[in-house]
Amino acid sequence: MTDGLRELGWDERWAARFAPHAAAGLIPARVTIEFNHLYQAIGPDGEIRLQHAGRFKHRATERSALAAVGDWVAVRLTAGEAAGTIEAVLPRRSRFSRKVAGELTEEQVVAANIDTVFLVMGLDGDYNPRRLERYLLLAHESGARPVVLLSKADLATDLDAALTEIATMAAGVPVYAISAVAGRGLDDVLAHLGPGRTGALLGSSGAGKSTLVNALVGTELLPTQAVRESDSRGRHTTRHRQLITLPGRGLLIDTPGMRELQLWDITEATRETFDDIEALAASCHFSNCQHRDEPRCAVKAAVADGTIAAERLASYVKLQQELADLDARKDARAIIDEKRRSKIQGKALKAFQKHRGR
Repeated sequence: MTDGLRELGWDERWAARFAPHAAAGLIPARVTIEFNHLYQAIGPDGEIRLQHAGRFKHRATERSALAAVGDWVAVRLTAGEAAGTIEAVLPRRSRFSRKVAGELTEEQVVAANIDTVFLVMGLDGDYNPRRLERYLLLAHESGARPVVLLSKADLATDLDAALTEIATMAAGVPVYAISAVAGRGLDDVLAHLGPGRTGALLGSSGAGKSTLVNALVGTELLPTQAVRESDSRGRHTTRHRQLITLPGRGLLIDTPGMRELQLWDITEATRETFDDIEALAASCHFSNCQHRDEPRCAVKAAVADGTIAAERLASYVKLQQELADLDARKDARAIIDEKRRSKIQGKALKAFQKHRGR
């Protein structure tokens, strides 16, 4: 039944996870498109339209528990239709997440079950190493391997300098200069994919993600638009996340450009993204040094002698404060959620006791 799914990444481990659902008469499918809680997926017999089962949606305590593009789901088919309901989401092997845009303290899963996170940044007005640091933090935390793609290499004014800057900043992460329109670097991208392997393209609008997909597919599959000449900003031609099959070469999840990339659930990723600062911090006089006004700070000394760029330290300090603020908001929400659960349980208990007393 699942032979047709192997190109989508289905394997024996997924089959073992799915066994209880198969026993319940459900079928596996992989989510390819998500749009306002309506989904397109591919099952053993082709494409199917999906929505969450009401019971499953009611049990989901967090937004991140709902299906995302790249997820493997257990589906109950609707008789006579190429449609069904999502009854369960299989545990994810990896996921790229961010905090939802705005004031809500919730996780948004951008792409699930990915092997490689391609972080795409244009070598035009899109070039922004500080923004890339944010992407690297989330990519390191995702469980997938990060790869940096410096797109629009044909527009770079000093390609070697950009490659050196990003390679130094993203130590240990592969960095490639590519040009989709010129066909440069496509083999570097494909080298990180392969049959059954999934990559996700992340970056701002206008970075060239959709153009790259079209170059890899060999046809104008996705719409593209020229960026604004004034600031190289894109116009959001991609409006929803989509899993695209590259026959025999793997899969790619194309994502809309993110105007806002707020951090979420960062634990060890800071050490990988800011390994230079983290290593120097061990030599600071105070073990809890914040690298601001404290005396005998090894990190500030490295900034003074030019070993570390002042902008990089400022970015590190800003991100640390943002993470601390996020943790505080998570704690506050946890208290509110616990009070809400206790209230619901209290009402249920009173109703039960009243019913027994009749």
